[in-house]
Amino acid sequence: MLVQASRRRPAAAHVIVLGNEKGGAGKSTIAMHIAVALMIFGQRVATIDLDLRQRSLTQYIENRRNWAKHSGSQLSVPIHYSVPRGTTQKLDDNEAIEFTGFVDALTAVEQTNDFIVVDTAGSDSHLTRLAHSMADTLITPLNDSFVDFAVLGTVDPATFSVTGESHYGRMVREARQHRRLVDGVQMDWVVLRNRLSMLDSRNNRRIVQVLGELSARLGFRSTDALAERVIYREFFPRGLTALDELDEKTLGTRPGLAHATARQELMMLMQTLKLPLNERGQQRAAAHAEWMAARVKPLELDDVIAE
Repeated sequence: MLVQASRRRPAAAHVIVLGNEKGGAGKSTIAMHIAVALMIFGQRVATIDLDLRQRSLTQYIENRRNWAKHSGSQLSVPIHYSVPRGTTQKLDDNEAIEFTGFVDALTAVEQTNDFIVVDTAGSDSHLTRLAHSMADTLITPLNDSFVDFAVLGTVDPATFSVTGESHYGRMVREARQHRRLVDGVQMDWVVLRNRLSMLDSRNNRRIVQVLGELSARLGFRSTDALAERVIYREFFPRGLTALDELDEKTLGTRPGLAHATARQELMMLMQTLKLPLNERGQQRAAAHAEWMAARVKPLELDDVIAE
C-alpha cells in the first residue's frame, strides 16, 4: 500500500501531513493555523480531513465560513475536502470507498494549489498510513509529556534515556524508506512540542533531552510549537487563527497581549518549518497588504488638492 500510495503523490502541490496516532495533541489546530498562514503568505491552499469520525478540521473550517458571514469579516478559507466514511458491512469495501475519496480529493486540488494540508485521525488506519506515505512535510505534534512521547519511543524510568522506538516511529520510518525508493523524495519530518507549559521546567528539560536522542535514531527535527493558551480554544468556535486581523468585529472583543504573543510564536513556527513558498504568491500577498494599508490610511491634504 505504501509504494502504491507514493506513486499517487501530487505532482505540483507540496503535501503537509499532520500525523500522530494519539488524539488530543493539537493536530487540527496546527493544521488550521498553517493553512491560514500559508494563505496570508499568498499561497494557494487546499485542506483534506481524514479524521472520519471526529472531523475537527472540517468543523473548524465550517465555523470560519459561518463567522465570516455573520460578522462580515474578510476571512480567507481554504478549498476543503472531508473524505466520506465507508458505511457498508464489509471492511474491505469501506476501505476502498475511503481510499477512493482521498484520491479523488487529491486529484481535484493537486494541480491548482501550492500546498495541501492533510489532517489525520489519532489512530492507526489505512488512510493514516496512506497520507504519511505521500507527505513532503510530516508534522507530528506532541503534548509536552512522556505519555505523548510514548508514541515515538520508550525511555528508561531511572535515567530517562531512550531505550527503543515505538509503533508510530517505526511506521513513519517505513513510510520514508518507501518514499525514497519510489520517487527519491526525502520527507521532512518535524516533531513539535505543543501546548508548552513553563510550570514544570524539569519535565521540559527531560522531554527536550529524549527528543534529541530519538531524533538521531529516527531522523526527525524537533522544535517548539504553540504554548498552552486559552485563546487557541477560544478561536475554534469562530474559526479564527492567531494570524487573522483580530479586531472587535472579528474577535468580539479587543485583542490583548496573549493574541500578539500567539501571533509571534506562530510566525516563528512557520519560519522553522521552512516550507517552499511560491515567490509569485508572496509578491501578490505583499502587494495586496500594501493596497489594504493604503485604503485605511487617511489621505494627505497634498494628495487631494493639486498645486
